[in-house]
Amino acid sequence: MNFSEALPTFVITLREGVEAALVVGIVLACLKKSGQSYLSPWVFGGVGVGLIASAFIGVLLVWTMQILSASNQPFAPIMELLLEAIFGIIAIAMLSWMLIWMTKQARFMKAEVEGAVSAALTQNSHAGWGVFSLVFIAVLREGFETVLFVVAKFQQGIIPAIGALGGILSATGLGVLLFKWGVKINIRLFFKYMGILLLFIVAGLVVSTLGLFDSAMNILSQTNRESAALCFYYERFTKIHSCILGPMVWNTSQLLPEDKFPGLLLSALFGYTDKLYVVQAIAYFVFLITVGGIYLQSLAGRVFFPFKKNSGNEIGN
Repeated sequence: MNFSEALPTFVITLREGVEAALVVGIVLACLKKSGQSYLSPWVFGGVGVGLIASAFIGVLLVWTMQILSASNQPFAPIMELLLEAIFGIIAIAMLSWMLIWMTKQARFMKAEVEGAVSAALTQNSHAGWGVFSLVFIAVLREGFETVLFVVAKFQQGIIPAIGALGGILSATGLGVLLFKWGVKINIRLFFKYMGILLLFIVAGLVVSTLGLFDSAMNILSQTNRESAALCFYYERFTKIHSCILGPMVWNTSQLLPEDKFPGLLLSALFGYTDKLYVVQAIAYFVFLITVGGIYLQSLAGRVFFPFKKNSGNEIGN
């Protein structure tokens, strides 16, 4: 069993799950502080429905992919690859935005959530629904980003699901430690290093997404003569080439295959591929330099979730 497939989904789900757990913890703390803990079931209801809705979206997307793969239409394989590539682009954009936005807005998160809870509580008869909606949207947003990543990485089966479940359980456990037992955790360092790891995982998604576009164009170019020009790299440019990604940078399939350990681990965490092409290599480093540079710059002087100041880094109950 290829347990390395569980690593990316575990990291993504843990990172997104902790963010959702922080929102849930703030909401529960606000309700307790205002003497309205009787609304707590609405919070847990929002968590449950948000998880179910995220899972439903994942099933719907996978079902769509399976219909395309089972179709007898001549362009079905191309449409399947293009759809996976589009999911990849959306996942890259959303996860990159989440990293940068979370870094810049984290210090205001507690105040924003508390303000939203206070506004919901003023609605009296609809207070429960207001709290439910706040938590539901927070959980669904994080769940949707995770589902998009999993579908974009075409990771289906029990192993990626185990990784996602492990991430959810770990995030839940961390939330309990923070808000129920008052354990002090350096959440700033947690998000910092998880963010750096996530950068490499998303950079790997850039490489695999470009590979999907290349495969789609290659199949389309072989379908009819009118599409043959789509593959604009020919042997006169280089003997070993791709369809649209240029010449090959390396072929380490014999030395370090990506489907065997440790290539599996490098592929899961850092986007390693045993057949890398020029455009993929350029895109990989451009992503790390641009998005990674913005992320690292925004880390300077940041304070995460000031529930309680403990040397500026720790939070507790």
